Amino acid sequence: MSYWVVIVSYLIGSIPFSYLVARFWKGIDIRMCGSGNVGMTNVWRNAGPVAGVLALAGDLGKGVLVVLLAKYYGPPLLVALASMAALAGHSWPVFLGFKGGKLVATGVGIITAISLPVGILAMVIWLVVVGLTRYVSVGSITAVISVPVLMLLYRLEWPYLVLGGFFAAFSVYKHIPNIKRLVEKTEPRIGKKKA
Repeated sequence: MSYWVVIVSYLIGSIPFSYLVARFWKGIDIRMCGSGNVGMTNVWRNAGPVAGVLALAGDLGKGVLVVLLAKYYGPPLLVALASMAALAGHSWPVFLGFKGGKLVATGVGIITAISLPVGILAMVIWLVVVGLTRYVSVGSITAVISVPVLMLLYRLEWPYLVLGGFFAAFSVYKHIPNIKRLVEKTEPRIGKKKA
């Protein structure tokens, strides 16, 4: 099996699109703004919606790229391992001192490239929950938890089920600060900047 793909996938995952977009679009270090998170939501709030969409597209795209690369060189097990490496790269990017984002966008790109129905349903769940609650974090947590369930319903192969569980657990872990703010009722809703 072409295990070098796993290393390359980590490096692809490490490309900090949110940081780069905010730096070149607005001239800011997104790590010093808002929540400090290197992710689409923080870019949207501090650099504007266009920058946010560009950051989202970059993060989704690198997830898709990793899956296409791994599928070309190996079986589902390699795809799952490469995807996990890309998620780790996004969360702990070598290019930003191992301090990255919460991996939802990259994860959705990965899941969508593996199974279009699962990816679309996860995005629909995200949109519905965000629309109802006005909390991006609540939508993200709900969507990622749905992924392994949807994968099971669509009877995906076991490496993908493991990946789905990894993605959900890892993402919820990365959202612990958001969960604490939700409990304390200090989590910002859409349309409001973090104080």
